[in-house]
Amino acid sequence: MLPITAGLIPFGLVMGTVASNAGLSLTQIMSMNVLVFAGASQLAAIDLMTQNISVLIVIVTGIVINLRFMLYSASLSIVVKESKFLTKLFVAYCLTDQTYAILMANKTKDQTKADTVMFYIGSSLSMIIAWQLAVFAGFIFGNLAPSSLALEFAVPLSFIALTIPSLKNAKYVYVALTSAVLSVILKDLPFNGGLLVSAFIAIILGAILTRKKRSIDE
Repeated sequence: MLPITAGLIPFGLVMGTVASNAGLSLTQIMSMNVLVFAGASQLAAIDLMTQNISVLIVIVTGIVINLRFMLYSASLSIVVKESKFLTKLFVAYCLTDQTYAILMANKTKDQTKADTVMFYIGSSLSMIIAWQLAVFAGFIFGNLAPSSLALEFAVPLSFIALTIPSLKNAKYVYVALTSAVLSVILKDLPFNGGLLVSAFIAIILGAILTRKKRSIDE
């Protein structure tokens, strides 16, 4: 988790700085970290709140941005199927892009589903601690950082760091390129809909390519 949390720290610093500039108190932003725990939607929500947008719009926007977690959780449900309810609840709460990517990259190394769940919980705790500390530090000290550091670039860079190792063959590359191109073309769709549309199209393409490969193998 060290490379991932290292990339998360600048993201958290940005989050804390933005919250401070928006006039949120330390209690408010740290409570938001606990209740929402989703950096992208938190940034979007704070930006909308500073524009005096309706609370309903803020909530809907956050939900739309986080709809991708439905796809993650559908995949993760197989892993936690036999776990206790409280374990499932905690696993669902901790779900992030980073922890899901780390789990998928390492789950074949685990011998049992219980081992996989424990690995996931360990990586999730690392993310939670790093995120809380980074946002706290950003709130307290972030405004002192020079703008030349361009901390906002840490967000896309962290996702790139997660994506590149997973491109193991041409099929993965095709899906990734399709998603990337569509997300740029559709970026102006309302309510961040371009992200969802491009993701669903890429998933369909991945399913088609996987099915063709299986047919050839058979």
